[in-house]
Amino acid sequence: MKRLLDSVKGPEDIRKFNINQLNRLAVELRAFLLEKVSETGGHLASNLGIVELTIALLYCLDLPKDKIVWDVGHQAYVHKILTGRKDRFDSLRQLDGISGFPKPSESDCDSFTAGHSSTSISIALGFAYARDLLGGNEKIAAVIGDGSMTGGVAYEALNNAGRYNKNFIVILNDNQMSISDNVGALSRHLNEIRTDTKYLEAKDDVKKFLNSLPAGAPMVDTIKRTKKRIKYMFVQGVIFEELGFKYVGPVDGHNIEELISTINRVKNINGPVLVHVRTKKGKGYKYAENNPAEYHGVSPFDIKTGKPSSKSALPSYSSVFGKALEKLAEKDRKIIAVSAAMCSSTGLAGFSKRFPERFFDVGIAEQHAVSFSAAFAKSGFKPVFAVYSTFLQRAYDEIMQDVCLQGLHVVFGIDRAGIVGSDGETHQGIYDISYLSHMPNMTVMLPKNRTELEKMLEFALNGMSSPVAIRYPRGEASLRYADICPDIEYGKAEILKDGCKIAILSAGSMLEQTDEAVKLLENDGYSPMLVNLRFAKPLDREMINIVCEKCGYIFTVEDNVLEGGVGSTVLETANELGLLDKVKICPIAFPDRFIEHGTRNELYDRYGLSGLKIYGRIKERVENNG
Repeated sequence: MKRLLDSVKGPEDIRKFNINQLNRLAVELRAFLLEKVSETGGHLASNLGIVELTIALLYCLDLPKDKIVWDVGHQAYVHKILTGRKDRFDSLRQLDGISGFPKPSESDCDSFTAGHSSTSISIALGFAYARDLLGGNEKIAAVIGDGSMTGGVAYEALNNAGRYNKNFIVILNDNQMSISDNVGALSRHLNEIRTDTKYLEAKDDVKKFLNSLPAGAPMVDTIKRTKKRIKYMFVQGVIFEELGFKYVGPVDGHNIEELISTINRVKNINGPVLVHVRTKKGKGYKYAENNPAEYHGVSPFDIKTGKPSSKSALPSYSSVFGKALEKLAEKDRKIIAVSAAMCSSTGLAGFSKRFPERFFDVGIAEQHAVSFSAAFAKSGFKPVFAVYSTFLQRAYDEIMQDVCLQGLHVVFGIDRAGIVGSDGETHQGIYDISYLSHMPNMTVMLPKNRTELEKMLEFALNGMSSPVAIRYPRGEASLRYADICPDIEYGKAEILKDGCKIAILSAGSMLEQTDEAVKLLENDGYSPMLVNLRFAKPLDREMINIVCEKCGYIFTVEDNVLEGGVGSTVLETANELGLLDKVKICPIAFPDRFIEHGTRNELYDRYGLSGLKIYGRIKERVENNG
C-alpha cells in the first residue's frame, strides 16, 4: 500500500484527508521518525509525542500565512516533514543538511528560529501585536511544553498577554500525566459551551443589557463573582484565567478529531486562549515511552533493541565531572549540586540518588538556579551548578550581580563548552570565555583532560572561596597527557613541551588538536613550545613573559569566538607588559558568526581548528613572514 506520507508535499495536502486518513498518517509519521532518527540521531521522544498535535495544527491553520511558534524547537521534526522537507530528512543535523530546530531560511513555514526554552509565548504575542498594527488577520499559535513553563520568561509573557488581550493561541503540551476520563469528559463539555460562538455573543448581550439598567453594574459584579466561584470548582486552568486567558482543556493530544475540533473552535475567539493538551512523550515506541528522558536526545540506535549503534569505551566529561563531585561530596556535607532540568545530561544522576537532600533540580530556570546557588554560598555551603554553556548564557545578569558582585563561592560546571556539533547555532558553547572573563571576581579554568578536570573541581571547591567556572566539552574525556598533570596552582599555566621560535598556547580540550599540530611541525623540523593555559582568567602573566622571551611567534588556540577570548587576553597582556615589539601573536579561534550544525570534527576542519588546519595556518604564517 502506498504511503499517504509520500503524497504530502506541504500542509495544504493534509487538509484533503479525512479523519481515518489522518490517523493513518500519524502511524506512518512515527515509523518514518524512527527510521530516520535511528540513523542520524536527534530528539526522538518529544517528536513521537507530538505527532497528532502537529497534524491538527497544520490541518486547522493556513501556513505560511498563519504562524506556529515552537518553543525550544526540538519537537518540530513532524512539522518539518509535513512542510516540504521529508525528502531531505536523511540530512537532519548533518553538515549542510536541515537543522534539528525551526529555521526560517529552510522554509516560510518556520516562523522563528528557536533552540532555547520558554520564549514562544513572548514571540507569539509580539507577532500578534505586529499583526494588528499592520492590519492583518493571520492566526498565531505558540506550542510550549510543560517543562518550558518552569522558565520565568513564560510567565512574564503570560502576564503581558493577558494585559494586552491580543488574539492568539497558546498550546500547552503537557506530557507528564495521562488523561483522566472523567475529568476529561466534564472539561470537554465545559470547553464546548465556553467556546461556542452563540454563548459568547449571548454573554456580551446580557452584559450590555444589564449595564443599561439603573442597578445594572452591581448586578454584573455579583454575577461575575458567582461565575468565578463556579469556575474555581470546575475549571482546571484557573491560574491562566486569572492571567487573562480563556482556558480550554485538558484535551487528548493523541485524538486528532478532538484536537481539530478544539483548535477550530478557539482560533476565532477574541483575546488570548490557552489550550491544555495532554500527550505521552515517546508515544508509539516502547523504549521511548518507558524511558522518555533517555530517548529525549539520542545518537544513532538499533530500532529493534533501542540500543546505541556504537558506544565509546571512554567515559564522557559529564560522567567524569559527576563522579568526581560525588567523591568530594562524600567527605564534605557542605557540597550541594544544582541542575536546571539536566540532571542526567550533566552527570548528576548518581549524585541525586546518593545525596537527594543535597541535590536540587530547579527546572528550566537557569537564572533562578544561579541566584538560588548564590544564597547557598552566602549561607556557607559550596554550591555546584552543572549546566550547558549555551544555557548558562541566559543567566548572565544573575552571574554578574548575585554571584560575582558579592564574590560568592559558586562553582559553575560548564558542560558542552565549545563546539557541540549537530544541534547547531543555538547550542554551540563558544561564547562562555568571552562573557565570563570580563566579570570581576570570576575565575575561568580550562581542563586539558579528565584527570585535570577532577583536579580542577577539587581545587575549585577546596582551594578557592570566590566564583569559579570550569569549562569542559561534550563527548569522550581525553586521556592525552594524563601522565603530566601536576597539582593546580591558582592562575598558573604549564609547559607540556619546551621549544623555541614558535609557541602554541592551548586552551583546555583543544589540546587534542594542538598536540597534533605540534607533531606535524616537528616532522618539518620545527621545535614548537606547547603550553597548556589551564586558566583563561587569570592569565599566567609570568608564562607570557617566558614565552615571549623564547619565541618570535605565539599562536593561541581556543574553541571560543575570537572576540573577547583567550587570544584577545594574551594580546592585551603582552601589550601591557611591553612585549609586542618582540613577538607576533596570532589568535586562532572561531570567527564572529553563528556556527552551523555538523559533527565537531567537521566544524573544526571547516573553521581552521583541526590539528591539520592549525598546522597549516601556523606554517603559512611563519614561512610567509620569515
